[in-house]
Amino acid sequence: MSLSSSSAHADLTTERLVLRSWTTVEAAAVLGESRFAHWADDFPAEGDRVIAGLFDQHPAWLDAYGHRLITERVGGLVVGSIGLFWPPSEGVVEIGYGVVPSRRGRGYAPEATEALARFALAAPDVHTVIADVELSNPPSVRVLEKAGFHRWSAEGNVTRYRITSSEHHRG
Repeated sequence: MSLSSSSAHADLTTERLVLRSWTTVEAAAVLGESRFAHWADDFPAEGDRVIAGLFDQHPAWLDAYGHRLITERVGGLVVGSIGLFWPPSEGVVEIGYGVVPSRRGRGYAPEATEALARFALAAPDVHTVIADVELSNPPSVRVLEKAGFHRWSAEGNVTRYRITSSEHHRG
């Protein structure tokens, strides 16, 4: 996988995807129930609406290390979103992701998760990227494992996965 990112808000490009920052216009459209032609028919999902509604409280989430839209390189269709819950705390940052149902099963979520985790681990203040997943959600567990994350801890029905900068450099 090759990542291209040269400027502060540069897109992250993988083999099949482009991860690009949200715009305030897109966030407003998601909240206002407007639609853009370059969105998959089932975008936005509920999680996308939640994130768009939090941008006012967390403006850093619109920056380079914040939330991004997942778009297909061929055709430019928005098929989900992914983000870092910036800023990091003691070198640790959380990642969250979602791909619309019509595009699931294509490997987009692990591809995007791996790319954004690598990007985060290259930041000077980050040494660990974490994600919490409910055990009742096996597809999300598989996303994290395919993206190089390892089970770290569990509490109740939630398991925490992580990838560290040392694991990233070995892989």
